[in-house]
Amino acid sequence: MKNADWSPKRWLRIALPSVLIVVWLLVAGLGGPTFGKISDVSTNDQASFLPASAESTVVRDWQLKFVDSNVIPAVVLLTAEAPLSDSQLGEIAALSEKLGAVSGVQKPELPATSAIAGPIPSEDKKAVEFLVPISDTGEIKTVVGDLRDVLNDSAPDGVSTYVTGPAGLTADLVSAFGGIDGVLLLVALLAVFVILLVVYRSVVLPLLVLFTSVVALCASILVVYYMASWDWIKLSGQSQGILSILVIGAATDYSLLMVARFREALHQVDSKWAALGRAMRGAWEPIVASGSTVILAMLCLLFSDLNSNRSLGPIAAIGILFSLLAALTCLPALLVSFGRGAFWPFKPKLSSGHEHKHEALGTAGMNAMTSNQVEHGLAGVVGIWRRVGLLIARKPRLTWVVTLVLLLAASSGIVQLQANGVSQTEVILGQSNAVDGQRALAKHFDGGSGSPVLIIADQDSKDQVLAAVEGTDGITEASIYTGGGRPDAAAEPVIKDGRVLINATLKDQADSDAAEQVVVELRKQLPAVDATALVGGVSAIALDTNVTAQSDLFKIVPLVLLVILIVLTLLLRSIVAPLLLIASVVLSYLATMGVSALVFNHVFGFPGADATVPLFGFVFLVALGVDYNIFLMTRVREESLLMGTHAGVLRGLGKTGGVITSAGVVLAATFAALGIIPLLFLAQLAFIVAFGVLLDTVIVRSLLVPALTYDLGNRVWWPAKARFDDGEKKGNELSLSGGS
Repeated sequence: MKNADWSPKRWLRIALPSVLIVVWLLVAGLGGPTFGKISDVSTNDQASFLPASAESTVVRDWQLKFVDSNVIPAVVLLTAEAPLSDSQLGEIAALSEKLGAVSGVQKPELPATSAIAGPIPSEDKKAVEFLVPISDTGEIKTVVGDLRDVLNDSAPDGVSTYVTGPAGLTADLVSAFGGIDGVLLLVALLAVFVILLVVYRSVVLPLLVLFTSVVALCASILVVYYMASWDWIKLSGQSQGILSILVIGAATDYSLLMVARFREALHQVDSKWAALGRAMRGAWEPIVASGSTVILAMLCLLFSDLNSNRSLGPIAAIGILFSLLAALTCLPALLVSFGRGAFWPFKPKLSSGHEHKHEALGTAGMNAMTSNQVEHGLAGVVGIWRRVGLLIARKPRLTWVVTLVLLLAASSGIVQLQANGVSQTEVILGQSNAVDGQRALAKHFDGGSGSPVLIIADQDSKDQVLAAVEGTDGITEASIYTGGGRPDAAAEPVIKDGRVLINATLKDQADSDAAEQVVVELRKQLPAVDATALVGGVSAIALDTNVTAQSDLFKIVPLVLLVILIVLTLLLRSIVAPLLLIASVVLSYLATMGVSALVFNHVFGFPGADATVPLFGFVFLVALGVDYNIFLMTRVREESLLMGTHAGVLRGLGKTGGVITSAGVVLAATFAALGIIPLLFLAQLAFIVAFGVLLDTVIVRSLLVPALTYDLGNRVWWPAKARFDDGEKKGNELSLSGGS
């Protein structure tokens, strides 16, 4: 090994790490300022994430021809406990002019008219609503905030005020994402720092790892920002949050593997450059393989029909790419610059020998040859990983069978997973004026007020289509669009390219299951009246999103598994081992989703789950779970070629168990940080990934995979079994001779 150790010339020892560190500092300097600007190129409009072929998308394009602007309606609602008096109604009527004067509200086409519909009193006289069209959709949060200020300042005493509807809900959604830029990142970094501090008991090392993660994130943000500003990708608040967490977690994972190899090498050689050379030789292959696997898995999302999924693919892939590059360039430069000082105050010392205290095997019936193999495999392994290794060596089959049964039992809970989508009012978990307004609106008006079903029909069939719509259960009223703020039966309908627009008010809230069922019914009935009729609107967008997301799940899952199987086959040069590992990550995913379903339903009391949750959970858990498979099995393969599979499994587990567990805890903590954003989707994804990663590292990667590999022996490497048979013979000879 000494001949393979690299020691560059003195000028190169100074120049190489210095240049790499300066380059990454420059990248951080360019990418850092974009943190505050990335929200400017982010959108949270649900409709923009649907495929162009979706019926609701086609309707939305037609709608723009009629209204000639990309307006989002806000429902301004005022309610009282008792019927409103005439004086109160007078004060409320005067609000129309003040609301219309707010910057960003659509201005009337003709003087002395108003684009605002209202005031519209409820039948019980306890509520009044205005329909306020907002044209400045880029500043919707500001416009809605100004509308709420007007209401707070001018509404009559004793009246509660709300700005809800699509505009109000969108504004509150944007506000919920407000913590992503700063708070989320700080929470994630603090969690990583504390964990690394506890694990490595070093003040310096956590800072080096965090610096590596932050520069990787800066580079990712910089590239994603420009791609979004050039309209190459659709960036949403949820993609933005996932990117930050994914980069911090992945870069830290790859860094921990490099750090573990470097520290191990420092015990073997005196030169920090020789130690770095050994660390790079041992770590680059699993890091590149892990990163490549995750990148390819994320790029599989490009085959998704849902634009939000398709956009997340390249965004996440960019983040993983820079995590990979930073771990292989920036971190090694930092480690070799600090040397043993990186681990201060517990600096690694050069080992003087191989004397270790061993626990007695205490295994009745274990022959001398097997006993020597076990001792040889566990040489130098102490603490919990030695005890786990002894358990696997004594009872491998019992270990993996019991583990398998427990995971299958956990998987049974998946039948309770309710991933059919939830109403928009249930997406926001924190306090929301718009959500409260929707609930109040449903008490006094038809639930679909302000968010009508939109029907595009042929002008020659308009009367028949209108009659069919009015006769549909769940529709309270319908009218053909005549222009202006409120329908006018005496006015001529607006006709565009031989089509008319029909607005239909729903009895139930537009984002409810009942409203979606009305859309389904209209799409069944209307073609009999008008074969060209199209149904869209808020309810149709939600329905099409759920249907597309569920379709994506069955398309993307097999593709991701195939890509990972190919990568593992090339990496391990085996067929059996990759199949075993794929089966383990799928089982881990099913067990995680089973437990998550039970927790969501019976502990947190969530109303359901977004239809994209199973797919996102699968992609992240399987892709990241394979990381730990690769970390473990590349080391097991390396050791098995030298000492045989049985000893190699124990040595590989002993050498990687600590780093994999640490990486899992870090990744779980970073994803758990998503829970601070008060949105149902991110809270559920945070739990799924955090719990799933811990389950994977503690149970699957520590017990199931090693025990099953140990039980299969050299057969796990088929068709390259013969090479490991030779390793078994060499390992037997070394163990009998007391070699190490």
